[in-house]
Amino acid sequence: MSAAVGTLDRRESIDSAAAALMLLLTFSWGLNGVAAKVSNIGFSPIFVTVSRSMIAAVLVFLWCRFRGIRLFEKDGTLWSGLLAGLLFGAEFFCIFFGLDYTTVARSALMVNTMPFWVLLGAHFLLGEKISTTKLGGLTLAFAGVVLVFSDKLSLPGPQAIKGDLLSLCAGGLWAATTLVIKSTKLTHASAEKTLLYQLAVSAVLVAPLIPLAGPALREVSALRTGALLFQAIYVVAFTYILWFWLMRRYPAAGLSSFAFLTPAFGVLLGGLLLKEPLSIRIFLALALIAVGLIIVNRPQRKKA
Repeated sequence: MSAAVGTLDRRESIDSAAAALMLLLTFSWGLNGVAAKVSNIGFSPIFVTVSRSMIAAVLVFLWCRFRGIRLFEKDGTLWSGLLAGLLFGAEFFCIFFGLDYTTVARSALMVNTMPFWVLLGAHFLLGEKISTTKLGGLTLAFAGVVLVFSDKLSLPGPQAIKGDLLSLCAGGLWAATTLVIKSTKLTHASAEKTLLYQLAVSAVLVAPLIPLAGPALREVSALRTGALLFQAIYVVAFTYILWFWLMRRYPAAGLSSFAFLTPAFGVLLGGLLLKEPLSIRIFLALALIAVGLIIVNRPQRKKA
């Protein structure tokens, strides 16, 4: 069945079906922050990190078996896969702990600075020079980050800055994972195998830290358990695989142009569902980061 993946009908542009699916994905990823905040009330952040990765890893493994995707052949990806898994686990450790202190809106903006750290990392580590246009996008995004940190009206408490910094670190770790994948043999591995590396390794490495985070169970309820399962089953296992399918079928540049919607949905859903304080500065920061994302993800025109 794996041969079917290579015979997908490739599209040259984004059609209405792809646009609708990208709206679904970015909405789901924005909603993921709300689900993480809710699950943190019922479980410790480290327990959520490990449980989410373990459940999703089992589902992705079953998907690979169903599709006939080879996972255990020797392809030189072991050490880079272990590193990617370590970074992935650290990323979500920062996200979930950060949400104990800050709001979903502020966290969404900080985490989704990832493309800008990738751009900087690729410039210094991979030799991919930053164009003047993309430098302008970076500047706008940095201004948005400064605006978030200067906004006092949306602070949920005196320790919110700690959560903001953890979320910003998560964005950097997400970028580091991307750079590891781009610069090693993982770039030639199947997307499912790369994801499974991240899920399995992060679960194994982070699990010993569960006792250090206090009680694993806090105030467990059906809603909070459902929020955890929503993240593992729907967001990680389903939407990530759907994303890989879209990446194989449609141009990556066209799909990445939807990236600004994820922090937008995160900000709006945090305010609507969790009644988080939103100020004009948060929306201005969102606008700056969104425009920066669009500029950074915009493909360069090739010279004739």
